[in-house]
Amino acid sequence: MFKLKDIPLFSSLDDKQLTQLQSDVHIHQYDKGSIVFYEGDQSEYLYILLEGDVRLYKTSPKGKQIHMHNFLAPAAIAISVACEKIPFPATCELLTDGYIGLLPLEKFDVCLNNVDFSSAMVKALGQRMQLVSNLLHKETVYSSEAKIADILNSNPSIFKRLKNTEIAGMLNITPETLSRVLTKLKKENIIRIDSHEVTIMNTDALQKIIHTNGIESKF
Repeated sequence: MFKLKDIPLFSSLDDKQLTQLQSDVHIHQYDKGSIVFYEGDQSEYLYILLEGDVRLYKTSPKGKQIHMHNFLAPAAIAISVACEKIPFPATCELLTDGYIGLLPLEKFDVCLNNVDFSSAMVKALGQRMQLVSNLLHKETVYSSEAKIADILNSNPSIFKRLKNTEIAGMLNITPETLSRVLTKLKKENIIRIDSHEVTIMNTDALQKIIHTNGIESKF
């Protein structure tokens, strides 16, 4: 299990501060599929993923889950919520068994008095804003083929860790669409799949699908 010192956000704090904060963190164990918090809930803690994978998703008025982002340990989750004291903008669900540390917000606020910590916080918030921008771009511009090519290009190991239904949910597409596109990519020797382990055979072809937003008609 990771500790606070393993998380970049806390790396600027000295050993004494880290030891004190570590004692303030309440560690909870979660099973796969557990909900850590729901969209709209208020929080009294900064949530810190110490072990496992989680996903964040929003729910549409019709009940459809819209994937936002995945976090792998170690990582601080919902930093903007902790800073601005606002309700959670998304629901957080465990994709694996895991451990999450809950740091009371009053203890988190004390850290903000540290200049280096505050600088790291500003950087982390900037990265989260970029994640949201990238998500909006992919959801509004990318075709299903481009979404799949993008995740294959950036994170092929996810096919070994997660089920296809879970990956399809992350991409906001149907499992049937994911299966159909993967089959096309295999036939064209762009990828190889052995026991859910994906090997990229032609990176240039994947990048072309991303840039052109589709698969050429030769399929």
